[in-house]
Formats: sequence, C-alpha cells, structure tokens
Amino acid sequence: MVRKIEAQGVKSALVLRALNTVERHRFIDSALAAQAYEDTSLPIGLGQTISKPGVVARMCELLLGAEIARQAPLGRVLEIGTGCGYQAAVLSLMAREVYSIERLRGLHEKARANLRPFRLANVHLLFGDGMAGYAKGAPYAGIIAAAGGEMIPDAWCEQLAIGGRLVAPMVTRAGQQALVVLDRMPQGLRRTVLEDVHFVPLKSGIA
Repeated sequence: MVRKIEAQGVKSALVLRALNTVERHRFIDSALAAQAYEDTSLPIGLGQTISKPGVVARMCELLLGAEIARQAPLGRVLEIGTGCGYQAAVLSLMAREVYSIERLRGLHEKARANLRPFRLANVHLLFGDGMAGYAKGAPYAGIIAAAGGEMIPDAWCEQLAIGGRLVAPMVTRAGQQALVVLDRMPQGLRRTVLEDVHFVPLKSGIA
C-alpha cells in the first residue's frame, strides 16, 4: 500500500513512515479486512467511511507544507471528523498534539475503542460539533477536515495559527468537491484550490 502511495507522488518520509506504522486493518470491520490495504474508502457505519489511504497521505503531506511546520516540527493539529480514528493515529506520528472531534457518538466511541490499544498520549478525542472547531486547543498549526461543505467555517479560520495551514474538501460552484488549502499569513488568508475529491457532507450539530 505504501509503495503504491509513494508511486502516486507522495514524497514525505514522515507521512510514508506513519502510514507504514499504523495498521489500517485495526480500524475497519473484520469482514472487510481483505480490503484494508487497498487504496479505497470503506464503510465504517452510520453512513460514514474511512478515507482512501492515498487521500489521507496527500492531505497529511499538504498539512506538513505549512509555513509553521517548516520552522519547527508540526505542533498542535485539529482534525474535524474522527471517524474510526485511523487518520488521528497517522497524525499522532506527525504532530506534537492532535485534537480530533466527532459529531456522531457511535463513531466517537468506536474511535476510542480502536485507538485504546495504541496508547497515544498525544491524541485527544472530543465529542462535539466539528463545525465549531475546538477553541480551547487553539491556535492550531494545522487543521484537517474529513467532510466537505459549501464553505470553510469561520471558526476554523479563526482557530488557525499565523503560519498554519488548513486542508479540507469544499463544494465548488460546479457542485463538485475539491481539496482546498488555506494558509494563514500575517496579512490574511491565502486559498489554493486543488484536485477533485469525494468526502461525506459536512454537517453541524451532534447525533
């Protein structure tokens, strides 16, 4: 799996090492274990999916491109949409501290159970509305989202540190989703729109 992702263009040794370390099969149902290391998204319950490992790698590599990450190791990161916990585990090997928020209680509990054997002291799992971010942990060197809406919530932008980077899917004018990178510069936000992606819709509230 990691060799295929590297062949797709992911070059960060830190990202590739994290993907090689975190066993993806631990985060999916045993019935789907045979597909665990394919570059495909898989259902995890409650209408949600675990992202393609290639997309996880791409977004994590983009996150590491933040100005703040070039000056020092990536500090505090906020993940919107914990899902089954896989990406949080990957991020734990790339950042000093990870706050991960999930709006669906069933998935929040599943992620907690999945991550417990890893004993990741730098990962904090939160149950709440991801659209509001998590102000208590701000400012963040990086924010990464696993769901896409028609706009990037203001709360995320406000909680991003100067020199930090936000990576998230967003619905374009054409009605498709594209990967968007927001860099917070001293003079404001700089937005870059990248390739098309397909994520679950961003929703508010808890369930």
